[in-house]
Amino acid sequence: MSEHKDRSPSSPEMPDLFDRLLGSLHGLPDVAHTRPATVRVITPLLGNSETFIVQTYRQAEQGDTIFLERSNRDGSLRITIPAKVADVIARQRDALTAKSRSRAAKRVAQDRKDRGETPAFLRKPTGAQ
Repeated sequence: MSEHKDRSPSSPEMPDLFDRLLGSLHGLPDVAHTRPATVRVITPLLGNSETFIVQTYRQAEQGDTIFLERSNRDGSLRITIPAKVADVIARQRDALTAKSRSRAAKRVAQDRKDRGETPAFLRKPTGAQ
């Protein structure tokens, strides 16, 4: 993971790690990418706002590399999230989604049980003898 916070490159001709990695992926035949998405996050009571720009590049057999830029009143931060880290984030999100769905399904089943409803798989088909 690379990080850049309000620092200029060591020389005007040399791009930083963020730019080098972005440039190395852009335009390759086996790489697909999303359009940059901009999100503004505002903290209601404090009135602070931050702007995030997120773009993902997918390279065949390498995975997804995420480019994240954050700007706020203190400056800017540019981070590249490597494919291995992006995979962990995706797995964790999927795991949490599965947990949430399981909990919701258990609540619905318990509510039906409390109301005395018979589960569909235990009901006898209509017209059965």
